Amino acid sequence: MAQRTGIRIVLTGPESTGKTVLATELATHYGAPWVPEFVRTFAEEKGAHIAFSDHGPIARGQMALEDAAIAHAPALLFHDTDLISTVVYCLHYFGRAPQWIEDEARARRATHYLLCDIDLPWVADGVRDRPHQREELLALFRETLERLEAPWSPVSGVGTARLASAIAVVERVRGDAAASAHERRAGDDGSSSLGP
Repeated sequence: MAQRTGIRIVLTGPESTGKTVLATELATHYGAPWVPEFVRTFAEEKGAHIAFSDHGPIARGQMALEDAAIAHAPALLFHDTDLISTVVYCLHYFGRAPQWIEDEARARRATHYLLCDIDLPWVADGVRDRPHQREELLALFRETLERLEAPWSPVSGVGTARLASAIAVVERVRGDAAASAHERRAGDDGSSSLGP
């Protein structure tokens, strides 16, 4: 896996909650790169329902996209979903997820997750297929984020209000990271000045 540096923010949540739009808006706002969702392209190219056996290639494809972006060591990187989403959909569709994918999801956790609320209308696009199970999926995302000990915040609102909600969280995360870095530097300076 590529070395991870900087702050990584993942847009996550059920289908049709504006994750891709928000990822691109945040990337534009901050002048930062973003990682697309691998499974969408996979599903479109397959042209059929995703099988349990597809989740290995999906996870590896997602990791490859992420590692390619992380290799450039950006100070801030946005992800349009990650392996936690793969885990959630495995559990939702098949009642289980491959252990290695869960292990990778935990090991590769981002700095923070923005859990997109289901307050936007569901829009069919040829890939989405769960218009009546959005509350169930949202609950499963919450449970999985908690179980994998991934820090997260809810994001809601329509249009600019949704973007503002996301920016507020990103600013808080950036502030926390800056404060932690300052404390580490202060600790390093203090320890180096101590004599025998």
